Amino acid sequence: MAEQRRYLSVRGGEWAFAVVGLPLALLGGAYALAVFYAGTLLSLTVFGLPFVAAALRGARGLGALHRQLVGRLLGERVEQPARLPRPAGVVARGRVVLTDPIAWRSLLYLVLRLPLGVLGFAAAVAVPLVCGWLIGFPLWVRLLEPGPRPAPWMGAASTPLGLVVLAAVPGAVRALSGVNRRLARLLLGPARAQRRVRELETARATLLAQNNDELRRLERDLHDGTQARLVALAITLSLAEDALAPAAGPDLARLRALMERARGQTDDTVTELRRLTRGIHPVTLDGGLGEALPGLTATSPVPVTLHLDLPERPDHVVERALYFCAAELLTNVAKHSAARSAAVEASATDGRVVLSVRDDGRGGAALGVGTGLTGLAERLAAVDGALRIDSPPGGPTVVTAELPTRL
Repeated sequence: MAEQRRYLSVRGGEWAFAVVGLPLALLGGAYALAVFYAGTLLSLTVFGLPFVAAALRGARGLGALHRQLVGRLLGERVEQPARLPRPAGVVARGRVVLTDPIAWRSLLYLVLRLPLGVLGFAAAVAVPLVCGWLIGFPLWVRLLEPGPRPAPWMGAASTPLGLVVLAAVPGAVRALSGVNRRLARLLLGPARAQRRVRELETARATLLAQNNDELRRLERDLHDGTQARLVALAITLSLAEDALAPAAGPDLARLRALMERARGQTDDTVTELRRLTRGIHPVTLDGGLGEALPGLTATSPVPVTLHLDLPERPDHVVERALYFCAAELLTNVAKHSAARSAAVEASATDGRVVLSVRDDGRGGAALGVGTGLTGLAERLAAVDGALRIDSPPGGPTVVTAELPTRL
């Protein structure tokens, strides 16, 4: 029943896109074909390059219009490409337009969108009308041609045929909507290099902000905590010095109490410094992930099974990212998943290292739900890594981090 409901559930935006998208598909397809035809004819003249440059700007604009239509009706958010740079000089600007990959891909999208638009309109409008005619065919024949009918089997077969074809309409509309989503995502969004630059810029900004916050936290903790403890220790030692040389001789009882206080203050200061430096570089990573991960999983309140297959050590930056990734994910398991057990796997093959954390909890983990996964994904992106989440409601949850072994 669930499969049937999903098959029949077609969003209103998908029907609207199939209907409204036809005029735009015809306009865009005619524009693209005219550009190719006229550009070929003018390619041997001085007007060829200016014409193609102007046509590519128009293709960019039509691509933006289609991108908005796909976003509003199909719910597919396609990232907007970067604006064209505007160098000085007509020749330089023309060169930028002629070498713009977004414009050429938009032109290709307009060509491919033409048959898809026709098919979508046929599936959403023409086929249902034909099915209605087939279903009512016996009635139309009875009303229009009274008397004996030469082929009664046609009336008997038309109604089942119309119902069968009509039942296939929702699936066809959904399938064509999926193709349109993928086509827009592939051709109307930023180029892969541009997307990668944006990801790296975002990751760099995130890391800079996190490092700045971390430095401020360290400065605040050192000023308000460790520095105050050291001042108190200095005062205690000064009092102990005063107790050593009074007029009547050393006060041993007071001196012993002051030394005990100084020892306690020293221990507290050392503990505070260890706490502050723990997030900078874990000492356990000096021996690699093979030594650090067992200690990390042993401290988890949820029982964790660990499996390691690391024939070679990754770069220290990658090791650090994986260590803190595992720590964050195990913290999420303990706090949010209500899991009874978890498993951590780490393996390195073909220049990639993969860390997977699995739990049998309630599931429902996703980016942006307050579990720190969004920040974790951004930190991994800064080292050319990726985070994948598979967490259906009811569990199990599998979070996988993949990074290159060498940067």
